[in-house]
Amino acid sequence: MTLHTDPQTDSGTGNGRAVGTTTGPRRREVIHVPAGEGPSVWLSGDVYTVKLSHEESDGVLTLMEASVPPGGGPPLHIHADADEAFYLLSGELEISAHGRAYAVRPGDFVFIPRGTAHRFRNNGVHTARQLLLFSPSGVDRFFLEAGQEAEPGTPPPPPEAEDLAQVASIGERYHLFQASEEQ
Repeated sequence: MTLHTDPQTDSGTGNGRAVGTTTGPRRREVIHVPAGEGPSVWLSGDVYTVKLSHEESDGVLTLMEASVPPGGGPPLHIHADADEAFYLLSGELEISAHGRAYAVRPGDFVFIPRGTAHRFRNNGVHTARQLLLFSPSGVDRFFLEAGQEAEPGTPPPPPEAEDLAQVASIGERYHLFQASEEQ
């Protein structure tokens, strides 16, 4: 195995992703993303950071970190072709699906099958941090297209109605749909 810095993500800045390659029928890479790194966007008042992208995983999965301020979280939505898993690192969230609300604390895990209307909301007083895993991958492309590039150390702006309509339109291209309470 050869360890090197991926030239596509590191232009000599030293902050690229360290990868190790192996040979075989399918090229696989070892990827290390240091804390606080990865493409980050503001979306719906939250911060989303891509830790493992569609391209990096050969379409197998996407891993993201989300920082959700008090009162934050997306509207009710459906991922038509991806399962989603949540692992809460800090803070507290309420994750709702199938008419049931789950009080989620640090260390808790929640799995949402594809096609299930769900949402999460931070009802606490501190920012919640969670890992989001999507399988198969691809939803990272939605976040990077629909979101606004995050400025480190700056809180995300609150969502505005016209932004939400544009986000919904972009979401449809990635099989992510807003849902109504009846679904």
